[in-house]
Order: sequence, then C-alpha cells, then structure tokens
Amino acid sequence: MRQLWSTFSQAVTVCLGVLFVIKLFYPNLLQPSAPALVIKQLPTTASTSIAKNSYRVAVSKAMPSVVNIFTTARISQDPHRALKNDPLFRHFFGEDLGEEDEQPENSLGSGVIVSADGLILTNNHVISSADQIEVALSDGSKSSATVVGTDPDTDLAVLKIDRKKLPAITFSNSDHMQVGDVVLAIGNPFGVGQTVTQGIISALGRNHLGINTFENFIQTDASINPGNSGGALIDVEGNLIGINSAIYSRNGGSMGIGFAIPVSIAQQVMEQITSNGSVTRGWIGIEAQDITPELAESFNQKNGNGSLIAGVLLDSPADKAGLRPGDILVAIDDKPVTDSQSMLNIIAMLKPRDKATLEVIRAGKRLKIDLVVGKRPPATQLPR
Repeated sequence: MRQLWSTFSQAVTVCLGVLFVIKLFYPNLLQPSAPALVIKQLPTTASTSIAKNSYRVAVSKAMPSVVNIFTTARISQDPHRALKNDPLFRHFFGEDLGEEDEQPENSLGSGVIVSADGLILTNNHVISSADQIEVALSDGSKSSATVVGTDPDTDLAVLKIDRKKLPAITFSNSDHMQVGDVVLAIGNPFGVGQTVTQGIISALGRNHLGINTFENFIQTDASINPGNSGGALIDVEGNLIGINSAIYSRNGGSMGIGFAIPVSIAQQVMEQITSNGSVTRGWIGIEAQDITPELAESFNQKNGNGSLIAGVLLDSPADKAGLRPGDILVAIDDKPVTDSQSMLNIIAMLKPRDKATLEVIRAGKRLKIDLVVGKRPPATQLPR
C-alpha cells in the first residue's frame, strides 16, 4: 500500500512538472480554443427589399442638381455714408472717403440647376442684396454666378454660371400632387452641408400668408431651415415639384410648417426671365378685398365666394370696360374666383393685350363684361 501511494505521488509530481514546463515555454498550448465567430448576414432578397423602401434612388438622381449658394454684401458702418457719397462733398474732401468703413456680410442659401449650360433657379431673397454670388456644386467645385433676372413678386431668381454639361434636374408635373404624397427637401441648412429631409405634402394652394404678392404654396412638414431657401422639393422619383422658400417658425428653426413654390409657377417665371429678362403679368386695375360673412350677408351672397371690387383705377382696363366699385367678381374666362388671392393669380396669368371675359354680380344680377388686359406695372408704381 505504501509503495502504491509512493508511485502515485511520483506520477503526480512528474505530471505537474511537465505542465509547469509546458506553461513556461509553450503557453498557447494550454489556452482554450476560441469559439467560431458567426455573423448573421441578411439574404440578398432582404437587401433588395430595403432598397425598394428607401429613397436612395430619388436622392442620388436629384442631389447632384442642388447647389449651395454663398453671397457677400458690403454694408456700411458709417451713418454719414450718404453724405460722403455726395458728389460735391467728395469733390472737396476726396474721392476715397468712406470706403474703409464697409464690412462684408455673408449669407447662404441653396439653388437648383435647371439647365445643363448653367442656369440655376433660387429664391430672390437669397441673392437680392448680394454684391458677389458664389455657387458650390455637389462635386465640391465652385463658380461665380451672375443674375439673369429676378421676380420679387414670387420670390424667384435665375442665376447663370459659366459651366457646361451640368446635371440638370427633371421637372415634375405639380398639378398631379396630392396631400399626403411623400416629398424630400434638399438644401444646405445652417451651412452644415447638403442635407436631405423627408416629409409629406401637408396642404396645397396655401395663400394669404403675406410672404409674396403671388402665393400658391405647397405646405410640407419636411424640415426646411435657414439655408434651405432656394433648394429643391422633390417627389419619390427624384423629380422637382417645388422650390423651398419659407418656414413658419417662432425660434428660427423648423417647426414642421414649410412652404415651397410649385414647379409650375417656377417654370413660368424662369422661362419669362430667360427670354425677356423680367416677368410680364396681366393687370386690369382694380382694388379688391375678400368677402367676409358680414359682406356676404349685406350683398345677399350665400357662399361668400368671389372678390369684392373696392376701387377701380382711372383709365385702367377695368375702368374702360365699365367695372364699378361694389361689383363682385366671381369668374374670369370661366375660371371661378374664390377670393382676392385667386383673382390676383388668375389675372396675372393673362397676357397683356389679350381679351378676357369677367363675370360679375351687380345689384344681384350676373353680368359678363369683356375687357382688354393690360400689363401689370412694377410693384413700386402700384397704389398702396
């Protein structure tokens, strides 16, 4: 028994010694083998499904057409600048007075390439006070831009850069839009770089906002922030449906209420600017106001549709045709007039020197009056 125990002890001692040597000189031999790393990979069909539910195709199609716009304006810090610019003052005190007090002011916005030879559509307020305009394309290159023309009444402007073979965006038919359609906004918010946001069309035909003279906005909850102005609002196929223009905000940031100018209006303005350098609109020379419930009751109007003619300008087309204050304008060329804003939009679409038929209610009777459309004067010449 003692001999057996002695043999066992020696065997254990030898084993421990062998283990010690192995541990000392070959430590990796005693490490437990690591379990095999198994990564679950989505099948190809699942990746295809994700792509179908994504907007990546629309974004990749439209994003190269959206540019960043940087403007510089020189502002004076001298309250006597006007005096220093007076020719007589400069004659006695020198030609270079007042130049050193000017400081550059920078701002940013977005724009959309609408032709391969360098035409860019943006908001008028983005470039209205700019002395210099620089456009940054999606590939990182930059070009100086010149102003082809502007239309403050719709807050649109057309720029030109000296480049060729640019990725022009595809125009959609904005008449086919419906509330609830998914839309994407592309621009340069807060100068962070080109950004895409997603939302839906919240409403169509928004007006009476006091933003522009002619208003027919697309309302969307896609995030639009400072710097997005002039950028693209696109559909899920990557086609342009509007130019991002304004937001409703209490703090300067997006609150889910943004407004875009429909592409139908933008295209008409752009074509006139590129052809004529300015926009020509119809005008008949009336002052109008919406029909309130009280006015509707006093005129025995049941639905309150139409626009009340509050004044007629002397020698205007309306005056020559016999329109009178107190007439209620209910249709123009068979297009119904719902309020003063719709009336303004319909008249603006008429061509100067064309004939138009106006339907009015006078003393409870419906009359049709023909007139020759005039040309809308500049905003500075219109009565206030």
